[in-house]
Parts: sequence; C-alpha cells; structure tokens
Amino acid sequence: MSGRAPHEHEVQLRWGDADAYGHVNHARALGPLEDARLAMAAGSPGSAEGREPDIILARLEVDYLRQLRYRLGERLCVRSRVLRIGTKSLTVRQELEQDGEVALRADAVLVLFDFATDTSRPLTDAERAYWGGFQAAA
Repeated sequence: MSGRAPHEHEVQLRWGDADAYGHVNHARALGPLEDARLAMAAGSPGSAEGREPDIILARLEVDYLRQLRYRLGERLCVRSRVLRIGTKSLTVRQELEQDGEVALRADAVLVLFDFATDTSRPLTDAERAYWGGFQAAA
C-alpha cells in the first residue's frame, strides 16, 4: 500500500446492537462501517466549508467471517483502503476486527454526486489525489 493507506477508525459497538446472547445483529454491524467511511471522507476536498462530502453509497457487499460480540467498553478498529478509483466512483474495502481477527469484510462502491442536478459527477483532481492516498498498491 502507498500513501496514507489504510485509514483506521476506532468504533464502539452499542448494547442495543446485540441480542440476548451478546451476538451483534448482522444489520447492526454495518453501522460501524458507515461511521468509518464518513470519517474517511471527512478530510476529502468535497467536505470543505463544514459540509458532508458529496458521496453516496451505491453498492455494499459484505462477508461475515466470524461472530461479532458486544463487550462493554470494547473499542474495535475498522481499516479502510481504496481498491479502485474510477471516473465517478471509487471502491473501498473495509475490515472490522475483533480479537485480532477480521470479523466483517465489506466492499463499498461510493459515487460522487451532484445533489443540485441529482446526478453522479466526475471526481475532481483534488478528490482523486485525496482518495489515491488510501489506495492499495497494485
């Protein structure tokens, strides 16, 4: 990997994410991944002037590799890196670890979006450079 890759974001599961056995529900496990994507995008040129970056989630593919357990006060790490940068989109691989092992692996396709015209838009050179800093080596 080159540049700043991977992006690391610490998350904490919530008590309400788990069932009576302490197992985190599959849908609730996606929240920490979203938090990590938003944290990663917060530094992008599209987030200037205190607004959210103009990025929407177009696709999410998730592999649940092992059970995720809620433990009071436990902080987990989501590692995210860019796999591909296209003209109007990018693909981000995310891994959520618990006990030193990857519990969830997800590939998210993010699309740059112009909300005024309600259409996708190309990445700017500055955005391409920013996201390229998280790109895995080919």
